Amino acid sequence: MIHLTDAYLRAGVWLTGTAPTPSPTFGSYNGDEDLVTPTWVGFAVTFAIALATLLLILDMTRRVRRTRYRSEIREKLEAEAAAEAAAEKAGDVRDPDATRTGADPAANPTGDAQRE
Repeated sequence: MIHLTDAYLRAGVWLTGTAPTPSPTFGSYNGDEDLVTPTWVGFAVTFAIALATLLLILDMTRRVRRTRYRSEIREKLEAEAAAEAAAEKAGDVRDPDATRTGADPAANPTGDAQRE
């Protein structure tokens, strides 16, 4: 396949009879090419690309943080469910509200409030 492409290229050069040379472009600049600047259009395009990049980075950071928080919460819920299942299996069923408030049902088996 490469040989066929090379043959077409050589045939094209042979038919034209001249070596390909770059042609001058329309409205070419005749001054010092080192002094050409991109003007405000170049600045606007660069600024738009930088702004889009910044917004994409912020969005990605927000999504990664949300995913990490969701996985941490999921792990905590799974750990709580496993602890409850283990407690039920062992026959030690406690009131889940009592453990959240810090009350110890074993210290006060009647459930009455202690008064001082």
